[in-house]
Amino acid sequence: MAVPEVLRQLSRRAWEPALARAHRAAVLMDAPSAEALHWAGGAGELLAAGALAVSALSAEAAVPAGAARAVFVVSGTLRGGAAAAVRGMLERGAVRHCVLLCGDEADGGGAAELEETLRRWMGEGGRAEVVLRGPPLLAPVSAELCLLPALAALLPPLPGPGGPGPAEVGLGALPAELREAVRALVGELDSLFTALGLREESFAVGALSRVIAAELASYASARNRRRTATNKASVIFVDRTLDLAGAVGHHGDNLAEKILSVLPKLPGHKTDVMVNMMELTALQTTDETCSIIAPGCLAQPNDPAAKALWESFMNLKQKEAVMEARRHLVEAASRENLPIKMSMGRVTPEQLSSYIQLFRNNLKALENHCGLLQLVLATVQTLKHPQTSKWDNFLAFERLLLQTIGESEMPSVLNQLLPMIKSYNERTKDDYACEDFLVLLIYIYSVVGEIKCGKELDIAEEKVKRALVKAICDEPEPSPLLQKITGCDSSLNLTSQKAADAVDGIFRSLRDIARVRLHMKQFHSIHNPGSNTRQASYKPLLKQVVEEVCNPDRPDPVDIEHISSGLTDLLKTGFSMFMKVNRPHPGDHPLLIIFMVGGVSVSEVKMVKDLVATRKPGTQVIVLSSVLLTPHSAVELLFASDRLQPDARI
Repeated sequence: MAVPEVLRQLSRRAWEPALARAHRAAVLMDAPSAEALHWAGGAGELLAAGALAVSALSAEAAVPAGAARAVFVVSGTLRGGAAAAVRGMLERGAVRHCVLLCGDEADGGGAAELEETLRRWMGEGGRAEVVLRGPPLLAPVSAELCLLPALAALLPPLPGPGGPGPAEVGLGALPAELREAVRALVGELDSLFTALGLREESFAVGALSRVIAAELASYASARNRRRTATNKASVIFVDRTLDLAGAVGHHGDNLAEKILSVLPKLPGHKTDVMVNMMELTALQTTDETCSIIAPGCLAQPNDPAAKALWESFMNLKQKEAVMEARRHLVEAASRENLPIKMSMGRVTPEQLSSYIQLFRNNLKALENHCGLLQLVLATVQTLKHPQTSKWDNFLAFERLLLQTIGESEMPSVLNQLLPMIKSYNERTKDDYACEDFLVLLIYIYSVVGEIKCGKELDIAEEKVKRALVKAICDEPEPSPLLQKITGCDSSLNLTSQKAADAVDGIFRSLRDIARVRLHMKQFHSIHNPGSNTRQASYKPLLKQVVEEVCNPDRPDPVDIEHISSGLTDLLKTGFSMFMKVNRPHPGDHPLLIIFMVGGVSVSEVKMVKDLVATRKPGTQVIVLSSVLLTPHSAVELLFASDRLQPDARI
């Protein structure tokens, strides 16, 4: 079973009910559904199936004249902002026949009850059909990585007030929103594993991962599936918060990671970015905000050459990936008989731009290679972006921090950071902005682990807090990220008190981040202090987990906890204490699935793939997660004030 190809097919199969009902329909969907469709096949498939319009789900959305029905696609169950939007549209009376595609309610009345609700909203004479989804809405970002966009806001709680301690395993210990997210995730995973025919052994690293694995183990539908399924797999759930340095750090030399970090996001999307397509047009403007030309993007699910190039961006070093971009471009130009002058040696953004210009006035060549040109333009724009030069500065500073953390106490590290926090008027283009300091603070507190608390640390933190509050208040206009963190959408509303409250909350979370691995024995540290002959280094928690899984000696993992799914497993675990019984090990099966609870980075996906290929050849590995993280999106996930109400603004 080639799992990556099966997952790609499943991501398309989830859309078959919508495609079958798209003819002469207006299709409206929420943002996570749109993101899944974007990576699985694109809105063009719905239009090719006869849809009159494909648009965002909102109470104000219009249905085009002549539409036979409205098809609503909701990523989860019909509740919250999605329910309000559907109800608002139906109560306006413009829709007399509707179809709803959504997830199943574990404790609801099923399709019949939902159909009755929709008919009531439409009024007398309205017709409604509800289709409960089979496979979940997946976004297949690469061969080894699939995302569940509906759960992009999921993040393990930190071990502060209200967060579960390592011994609290029950779902009831979690806040209500998080309980709902866990139940939704378990339902989605069971649907996915049913479609794959999996009989999984579940393992957990971290408190929330243990809750999820235990819920999946006891889920009635999953227990029935495991009795008859034949494809064995190990599923390891890992809490993101155990190692946030992996999410905010500037590790490695990966082109895809840089593109995703520096280019602006597509509206409504958490992963894909906007590629400026002006270079391929005759429009002449220096205005970067000009929106006359529709942006390009990275997801090219229907273009084999572009997909192959994207896999290179994900898996190769930057220099090799840029050379691959040039090779693909040269081959495409040759096929179209364009007058390309091949040059060897170092690839520059200017050279790639000159090749792109050859396609500009050739509409047939543009159409044939549009996906490829979007990826090469993304490369050019990333290499020229001022934030890319900052990437190397971050990397160098993070290495310096690793050395300093090994030699100094935390107050000394913070005091070194203090002079670098500058207000807007004092900063040059090479200086760090407020958001950049939040990235560095998360990195420091996550790597350092246990902190010696005391008056000296309190004083050092207070100085950094004051400097940050001043820098935030001095911004002429807060960035979108600072707006989400402070809850203020303009500098007029941003008072020093509001900024101070936000920064106080951030530092409470930072203290929690430092405590998060205290209960662990094997994975207690992600910092290698180095020695006289070796530099200090960061040792990713995920790398430690995978190395333990692939260990040929197969010792009993200390911090990778097996979650039993029935009496047989419990007996095995119990008897193994006094008899020679093989306890389940995460390296037992030919398929390894790692679910990062709270997001994963590109470099982590590549690291997992390379490690398994080297240490355990023949084992297939898939990384699943809720979102693909960049340093700034990780800051938002941790500190944004409205994180747990993702659909409130539909």
